[in-house]
Amino acid sequence: MKVLVIGAVDFSLHCLQTLHQAGADIVGVVTTSEPQRYSDYADLQPLSNHQAWCFTRVKDINAEETLDWIKQRQPDVIFCVGWSQLIKRPLLDVAPYGVIGAHPSLLPYNRGRHPLIWALALGLKQTGLSFFQMDEGADSGDILAQAPIEIESEDDAQSLYAKVKASAVPLLNELVQQLKTGTLQGKPQDVMQGNHWRKRSKKDGQIDWRMSSEAIVNLVRALTQPYPGATTVYQGQEVLIWQAQALDWPKGSVMGEEPGKILAFDQGQPIIKSYDGAVKLVEFEPKLNFIPQTYMD
Repeated sequence: MKVLVIGAVDFSLHCLQTLHQAGADIVGVVTTSEPQRYSDYADLQPLSNHQAWCFTRVKDINAEETLDWIKQRQPDVIFCVGWSQLIKRPLLDVAPYGVIGAHPSLLPYNRGRHPLIWALALGLKQTGLSFFQMDEGADSGDILAQAPIEIESEDDAQSLYAKVKASAVPLLNELVQQLKTGTLQGKPQDVMQGNHWRKRSKKDGQIDWRMSSEAIVNLVRALTQPYPGATTVYQGQEVLIWQAQALDWPKGSVMGEEPGKILAFDQGQPIIKSYDGAVKLVEFEPKLNFIPQTYMD
């Protein structure tokens, strides 16, 4: 089974390694020439060079020269895992088994952009991983394999990303075996039953201290590394928040305080009034000289 892999992120590298270990014949690897576009970028070239796989970097996955390079590899199937551009029809038709994509949700639910970030920011208790037959839509093709993933209260972007990677291993092993035996079958999505998440903007990552403590902490969990971090502003200086903790602050002592006020410190970590309580900034940068009874902007 000749497999070509398209990807540019840590999940892509993990899938490439897993497919190789599952016995796939890797005939080509395509990655980005613009790594700055991916916050979780991973370089696929060292592994490709080590394994002597054909390798190329591209800006446009649908460009004619990219299509020609992929056709020369004559893949039986293409895996597109961790790529920001939609795959168009000419490329979808290159391989006999088409293009298989991956999306970290239980399709048809939560299609679209930034699924791990939105799942954490919205406080969901479950997400998933789906492999599907790509078509010209966004995450809308037939489902080939999927598994649920539980989101625990202590999970953040890093730990949830790790859960998604772990879930990929048995699913990819299953897909490789089905491809080898010709038993691969898809289940059509009922897209009318699902929903679609929009692209996140920088504004979506800005903490509004009028939010509840839970909502603030969820936003921080969602945007911690490898993502760009939730932000707040103190005296004109942007602060990146990597970890925060909701405190069971005595409500009577803060009910008359305005959201955003620095109430106290715990070993140098500021405790800030939220709408319904208080939030401690556990890990943040830069280390500013916060002053008690002043305010986040």
